[in-house]
Amino acid sequence: MMQRLYTAAGECLPEIPWNDYPRPQLHREDWLCLNGRWELSANGKTCAILVPFCPESLLSGVEEAPACGETLIYRRTFSVPDHWAGRRIILHFGAVSREAEVFVNDVSATKHDNGYLPFEVDITNNLKPGKNELSVRVRNDLDPRFPWGKQKMKRGGMWYTPVSGIWQTVWLEPVPERHIAGISMENDLSSVRVTVHGVSEGTILFEGSEIPLRDGQAEITVPDPICWTPETPHLYRFTIISKEDRAESYFALRTVSAAPDGKGIPRLCLNGKPYFFHGLLDQGYWSDGLYTPAGPELYEDDIRVAKEMGFNTLRKHIKIEPERFYYDCDRLGMVVFQDMVNSGTYDFLRDTALPTLGFLRRDDMRLHTDPLQRAAFRSAMEGTVEALRNHPSVCLWTIFNEGWGQFRADEAYDRLKALDPGRFIDTASGWFVPKKSDVESLHIYFGPLHLGKDRSRPQILSEYGGYVRKLREHSFNQEKTYGYRVYGDDDSYFRALTELFEKLVPLAEDGLCAAVYTQLSDVEDETNGLLTFDRREKKISPEKLRLAAERMINALK
Repeated sequence: MMQRLYTAAGECLPEIPWNDYPRPQLHREDWLCLNGRWELSANGKTCAILVPFCPESLLSGVEEAPACGETLIYRRTFSVPDHWAGRRIILHFGAVSREAEVFVNDVSATKHDNGYLPFEVDITNNLKPGKNELSVRVRNDLDPRFPWGKQKMKRGGMWYTPVSGIWQTVWLEPVPERHIAGISMENDLSSVRVTVHGVSEGTILFEGSEIPLRDGQAEITVPDPICWTPETPHLYRFTIISKEDRAESYFALRTVSAAPDGKGIPRLCLNGKPYFFHGLLDQGYWSDGLYTPAGPELYEDDIRVAKEMGFNTLRKHIKIEPERFYYDCDRLGMVVFQDMVNSGTYDFLRDTALPTLGFLRRDDMRLHTDPLQRAAFRSAMEGTVEALRNHPSVCLWTIFNEGWGQFRADEAYDRLKALDPGRFIDTASGWFVPKKSDVESLHIYFGPLHLGKDRSRPQILSEYGGYVRKLREHSFNQEKTYGYRVYGDDDSYFRALTELFEKLVPLAEDGLCAAVYTQLSDVEDETNGLLTFDRREKKISPEKLRLAAERMINALK
């Protein structure tokens, strides 16, 4: 029996959910949120749906999973505010799963085939006075040649309910003909170079100074700089002004690097100093909204409780969140290890059973040879970097997880390092170890914790733990439980967790640089989270867990 579980925020939704400006790193005053009630047609039926929640979710009001590959048609009308006259009108979609075509007044405006990345289109020439009709035709066919994450039509265990259709904010924005199209930033520990796309001349306002923008670039030097860390998440705000446009943004001063310590042991460094990344696996699923929490404030709640428990890192597991999540990690102080979203077919024997038994070496040159899958994955990897590269909280990219869709990993490493040389790369999290990776990355759920064989690289335990403490009244699946070790009471569960953390200390002394416990919250059948799926209960006292974490981290200093 599956239980309908609402988060507290999900019990009382506003008429227009997620009515917060969706792009914190390029913020303008004028915009219009198009979330709210839309018409949805599928399989010969028409009903109302609450956007941005997918039809499979409780919050959508539909609560029905479309057939795999079924076409969904979304419709709504909108009017452009009168004071936007004379400007270009940009239509934005945070994410639509998966294959979408957008129509404005029955004219096709754009197509998009990645279910995790944002896209936009200039619809000025499609508009008419008064009311306009917006429609989106979308299919989530779960084609394994495209990124699909952990979605399965037959959900269960480590596979979850699919997410179809619109699942992030839809919004309009007016911009001048020549406008700030985007920014990119490169920093050291005392300055940042800002590149503005779309305009070449203008001014950057920073702490009372006016810095000229020449050929689209400006250098901001910070006196008495404060470096970004989870403990001191300092952000510097600035304003870009061009002839006709204005936008607010921010940056942080943060570097990551690898270097040997005094004993010659390779370490991961934050701002030039060895740092232990004490992390949680974060799947980004919610009991009532699936991929989409009831409101953006729930990201802050998750981040704050993780910090209260003593964690400084979240591994965002094969999912890309709305930009609000990364902004909250930036401002609140939470490192993100960001996974690419996997594509390709999954094979239990090849990808799970044999590697768990220790068969970890495999030539990936001939794996997943479909040219469309390879091209789609590379394109998605580049799009992920483009979308998230300015966020200081993102410190590490994971390319492949446990071999899912893995192909030519060394080539993928080179491609990603060329795109973003300033972050760590975990090429193969778990197994099928490549030659090129900034770290050696292990998953250990069974047997004693240990380091890898290649001590020339910093060692990370990118998944471990997965201990189950099932609170039945807050659990989705009342009959089945998925996890690794099961504990029936609070005391034994707490002892097991603290003992596990204590086992990390000698490993860290020998070279362990990061450890990611599975996981932040329960997800459907999985009840191995520190929080329940509905986020209503913490299974362990944050204060007790933080003290255990502090003892561990202090032992490493």
